[in-house]
Amino acid sequence: MKNRSFWSLHTLKNFYIATFVVWLIWILFLDNNNVRIVMSNRMKMKDLEKEKTILEEKIREVKKERNEVFGNPRMLEKWAREKFMMRKPNEEVYVIVDENNQPVESKKEE
Repeated sequence: MKNRSFWSLHTLKNFYIATFVVWLIWILFLDNNNVRIVMSNRMKMKDLEKEKTILEEKIREVKKERNEVFGNPRMLEKWAREKFMMRKPNEEVYVIVDENNQPVESKKEE
């Protein structure tokens, strides 16, 4: 029989394979940033990016409306009456609604 030392090539090879397997299990399942957490964070990030684009579009719409309304006093009055149902003293306001209880004037023509 051959006398093999502990650090022979075969033993080192098995040691490195075993170390790699332990490291892989640690990274995939036991670490604080394991695969499940990374995947859930990526899904959350995609959802937040979609929400960000929607909110940026709303911001653009509000800025456009603000520029239209606050530059003209007549538009300001119209905007206050339509959006917030404001009225002058001793004035009566009638709102016509459809079958879904939505104001008819607020529907956009398509």
